[in-house]
Amino acid sequence: MRAASEAGLGQHVHVLFTDYTLDTDRRELRHGSEPIAVEPQVFDLLVYLVQNRDRVVSKDDLITGVWGGRAVSDSTLTSRINATRRAIGDSGDAQRLIRTISRRGFRFIGVVRMQGHGDETALPPDARSEHAQPGVPPAGPPAIAVLPFVNMSGDLEQEYFSDGISEDIITALCRYPSLLVIARNSSFTFKGRAVDVKQVGHALGVRYVLEGSLRKAGNRIRVTAQLVEADTGKHIWAERYDRDLLDIFAVQDEITEAVTLAVAPAIADAELHRAMRKPPGSLDAWAAYQRGLWYAGKANAADSALAEACFQQAIELDPSFAGGYKGLAKAQAQMADFRGRDLTEALKAAEALGRRAVTLDGADAEARARLANALYRQGDYEGGLAEAAHALAISPNLADAHGEQGAILIFSGRPKEGLAALERCVRLDPGRSALRLNQIALGLYFSRAYEAAVDAAKRAIRSYPDYPNTYRWLAAACGQLDRTKEAQEALEQAIALAPAAFEMYIRTRPPWIRPEDHAHMLEGLRKAGLPEG
Repeated sequence: MRAASEAGLGQHVHVLFTDYTLDTDRRELRHGSEPIAVEPQVFDLLVYLVQNRDRVVSKDDLITGVWGGRAVSDSTLTSRINATRRAIGDSGDAQRLIRTISRRGFRFIGVVRMQGHGDETALPPDARSEHAQPGVPPAGPPAIAVLPFVNMSGDLEQEYFSDGISEDIITALCRYPSLLVIARNSSFTFKGRAVDVKQVGHALGVRYVLEGSLRKAGNRIRVTAQLVEADTGKHIWAERYDRDLLDIFAVQDEITEAVTLAVAPAIADAELHRAMRKPPGSLDAWAAYQRGLWYAGKANAADSALAEACFQQAIELDPSFAGGYKGLAKAQAQMADFRGRDLTEALKAAEALGRRAVTLDGADAEARARLANALYRQGDYEGGLAEAAHALAISPNLADAHGEQGAILIFSGRPKEGLAALERCVRLDPGRSALRLNQIALGLYFSRAYEAAVDAAKRAIRSYPDYPNTYRWLAAACGQLDRTKEAQEALEQAIALAPAAFEMYIRTRPPWIRPEDHAHMLEGLRKAGLPEG
């Protein structure tokens, strides 16, 4: 009886979905009026999935909730999932009721009704899985389906190529921690069918659909891809790729990478706008987290304070959601920069929040990157680099992981390596890069490439005119170049935007800046007009 009671279904409750009834009191599963023989563990597994249908259930969740934390092999888990599907007329190919979410876990997606004490009631909308509601995309992190790319060349040999691109994109997108990617078996059921994206969204319970096509003429191919919001049919992104077909596998890899690197940021931007359109009183944890990211990206003190409140709200709405903790870690460290005080306490708090996020989801590369930031800013370069490397092992194209790695390399005395990592970070995510552009400027300054540092600082200021740290490096670089007027103007702006933070950087060396680099910064600022002492 463990899974039924722990899952909160209680006694004398019948759970109805399609033609099946799950009787938690008698521990029976019936198809119509006919009882179905199921093993006790399969029954417990089904109850657990049904009760937790509002989220993706991980392997660890199942081991804790169904097996009581005992060691379970992957083959045993797969066998029990397959048995559960068979018991309710489902299969790994169809996935009508139990869906596999690549690299994340499983989710029950059937429409559920509860019957207790003789009365049958449909669950209210806020108490059932949004996956189960026709035409409604899921709440929480965005789900995406990659449809098989259509071979329009008339050459059947290209069918393998078009399918290969779709499969590789599915695999690549699975590496992004913020995306739930529908497994190939589910998305490929639409192969060869003319379907509307709204129908796909309804059938697979996804917010976004990626579709594409392939044409071949001679030794040239053209691949087109488009990302569509399923419930509205709105095009989020589209691109065309023309290539010479010299090495088919190299071309396949190149197009897969290009599409993946474009799609993930496009979805991130769409999610930010989606969250900002929601009334504040209707936010779930994911939307509150996205709203926090929106404010944090503005890179000024007022919006950073709003970001901090949003991330705190996300934690209150769902204490088990890692996003709230990693977001709050980012916001608190950012606010310490603006306030210029309580830096030690803020960084310790950021580390604790980062570790909490990693504990909640050890496969979340963004949480690892956030922990890397908190560690190196306390002077632990080695620990920070280890976490950044761990994040990149999980998600090789995660911009933040490259950014943190680049920053750590710069501050630990390896600016050339750090600049290369930062340039990749900005290329992967050019839309949200205030901090990274500032770090490129200071990396060039540490390399004594002062002209380039001035250019990089000005590029950052054009995009983020209220971010104070960049003006400090602009002032120092102009001071080194004896461009006195420019240096003084930048110095005055750095002080005006965040006077307490400026004083902190001057009077006390932050723990992430080496003594020789701090002295180098002060040298440039004094040449810019900063008084001695």
